[in-house]
Amino acid sequence: MKKDEIIAKLSAFPYDRRAYWVVTGAAMVLYGIRDEASDIDMGCTAEMADRLEADGYLYRVKPDGTRWFKIGGDMEAFENWVYDSVVITEGVQVISLTGLREMKRKIGREKDLRDIRLIDEYIARLSGGSKS
Repeated sequence: MKKDEIIAKLSAFPYDRRAYWVVTGAAMVLYGIRDEASDIDMGCTAEMADRLEADGYLYRVKPDGTRWFKIGGDMEAFENWVYDSVVITEGVQVISLTGLREMKRKIGREKDLRDIRLIDEYIARLSGGSKS
């Protein structure tokens, strides 16, 4: 999914934009770090999770007691999944770069380690060549 597709899908999503934030691969696309993501993962507030549950979305309770929701074929919402903070990018709440990097580090798959390198390169470009 390219940036314009992600934005269009989120624009059509019938929930308050202040109640969720984009994370992982889709966040990288919104920042312009990657060109595409396979899906849209988002964190959401407990209140939004309650609404998703009430609206009948398929969900699973994770070991930490939070809920994971499957929303259609290419969207997932994770209750209270946030590191650091959120910022507005492309008119959408998105996990901060610091939080995105930490998420990728904690997930720790090979593709996440590659993404961390891309995030670090992006941050270095933003800061004029020095890594932060």
